[in-house]
Amino acid sequence: MQTMIGVIGGSGVYEIDGLEGASWVRVKTPWGAPSDEVLVGRLNGVPMAFLPRHGRGHVHTPSSVPYRANIDALKRLGCTDVVSVSACGSFREEFAPGDFVVLDQYIDRTVGRTSSFFGPGCVAHVSFAHPTCPRLSAACVSAARAEGIRVHDGGTYLAMEGPQFSTLAESRMYREVWGAHVIGMTGMPEAKLARESELCYAAVAMITDYDCWHQDHGAVDVSVVIQTLVGNSSKARGLISHLPGLLGPDREPCPHGCDRALTHAIMTAPAKRDPDLLAKLDAVAGRVL
Repeated sequence: MQTMIGVIGGSGVYEIDGLEGASWVRVKTPWGAPSDEVLVGRLNGVPMAFLPRHGRGHVHTPSSVPYRANIDALKRLGCTDVVSVSACGSFREEFAPGDFVVLDQYIDRTVGRTSSFFGPGCVAHVSFAHPTCPRLSAACVSAARAEGIRVHDGGTYLAMEGPQFSTLAESRMYREVWGAHVIGMTGMPEAKLARESELCYAAVAMITDYDCWHQDHGAVDVSVVIQTLVGNSSKARGLISHLPGLLGPDREPCPHGCDRALTHAIMTAPAKRDPDLLAKLDAVAGRVL
């Protein structure tokens, strides 16, 4: 199978440097329009697709991002591996602004976001104990180190609804009681939808601030966040540039089963499946339908 790397860029990351034959393409999905057109091209011979999560010009809030359409669009284009890049706050002294974290766990505190492609008429349950792909995550750690980025291998991401930042009580609870490492607003349901789509998924969180738990940082200062974000964005583009060489042009089946997540997951009997919903699942679940 040919590798195709999809990158979902968060706040401050709106493009990929050095794409050969780059063009913006409009992708139609049965879940509505994605956040923006998708920038496709090749990097070191490997097909790439880049989608700005908030849209160019940052038009979507964390709650209004069309997560299902975004994941469907990348799957429909042929992506095999998807790397999420997003800004976050830190709950740990040693996870400093400017550092990157390659995540391996989530706590989902979002509300009201549709978190599945499946539903009445085609019910499915996928395993999500390990929400990111260890193989792809390891490549992201190696890419960060090759770029000279201070990176933490593993961490728990608290996904909050936003768009407001945390209260002090919330920040202390997430840090001291729940044991989260970082906090952000866009990690969910993106990771869940990627698993349902049988995509290998890794998440790179770029730390911009200490949230509000830190005694020397009593509130999130947006001006400081933006300043850190600019530096982080340049480093993120450098990280992405190493991925084609690390992953290579061809790939074997995922050793962790990400690309087979739907095997045995669909519960609804074939005769009872809703044909309208099945039609919408053509890209994300076509392998098993």
